[in-house]
Amino acid sequence: MSALRLLYLALTLAGAVAPLSQLLAGGLPAALARFTPGPSDMLITAIALALWAIAETWVRRNWLALIALPVTFLLGPGCGLPLYLFLRTAPVR
Repeated sequence: MSALRLLYLALTLAGAVAPLSQLLAGGLPAALARFTPGPSDMLITAIALALWAIAETWVRRNWLALIALPVTFLLGPGCGLPLYLFLRTAPVR
């Protein structure tokens, strides 16, 4: 397994810790009532997006798409992911 896949798996596990701990502590109704995505969720999402964007940009050589990285960390994944997808789907020259 590549290092990038291991990082994705680690981020997946890190992202599962909070919701699963809520679920185990009080059952499904309590977990749904108490759990709201927090800063750690946004950070894990931003890191996963950044890793994917770097790996994808490295292969496609679409260096302009890297502008989505600072946008992701400054404005959030809700802005960074659509921007990256917009830049990634530009016609190939």
